[in-house]
Amino acid sequence: MSGALGHPRLHHRSIGSTNARAQELAVTGAPHGTVVTAREQTAGRGRQGRAWTTPPGTALAVSVVLRDPPPLLTLAAALAVADVAVALDRERREPAIKWPNDVLLDGRKVAGILAEGRLQEGWAVLGIGLNVAVDPAALPPEVRERATTLSRDPAELERALELLLEALGRWLDVGDEDLLAAYRARDALLGRPIDWSGGHGTAAGIADDGRLRIRTGTGDEVLLDAGEVHLGALPR
Repeated sequence: MSGALGHPRLHHRSIGSTNARAQELAVTGAPHGTVVTAREQTAGRGRQGRAWTTPPGTALAVSVVLRDPPPLLTLAAALAVADVAVALDRERREPAIKWPNDVLLDGRKVAGILAEGRLQEGWAVLGIGLNVAVDPAALPPEVRERATTLSRDPAELERALELLLEALGRWLDVGDEDLLAAYRARDALLGRPIDWSGGHGTAAGIADDGRLRIRTGTGDEVLLDAGEVHLGALPR
């Protein structure tokens, strides 16, 4: 997928959801690469219908309109966020990715990623919320212990946006083989015991189609393509 990301750009001082606005634009023919950003997002959404909080002026809230999105879009998005973390994280922590797209620094989530769209019409909207300058103490109690930040200055939000869009553009143009290799190198679940709605087992890596491979206690392999997974207890 070629084409620069970030033009045109619609920026809001405050908005309910950048993803919702970007979807409205996509339906009316907005070109590939159109971006919606906001200083404050009041009704952001993450995976599984969770709310995503964006404190004013401290986190990126960006949604990108993508025409003919690739099947491994969310994996590419996670790698792009990881690249930004490598470049900007003040503590120099190494990013890991909890399938499918939770980017972690020391086990805590630094970004939310949500892809929505109408694939039958050839478009998707990719929403990313990235904690660039967030004070974790200012987050709601229910997410405070699970979230982290890059600990940058709010003045660096625009730089973070530029880096993110550049990285996303690169990963969207990378072939599946190279993308999967890079993703597997950051796999936070590999070899870990996990639970999901259908049972429990051990994460055994990422399949070529982006699904999560799980080895059950009976030696069978299960492939997950959606839903929530949770880390089980570590073996002693």
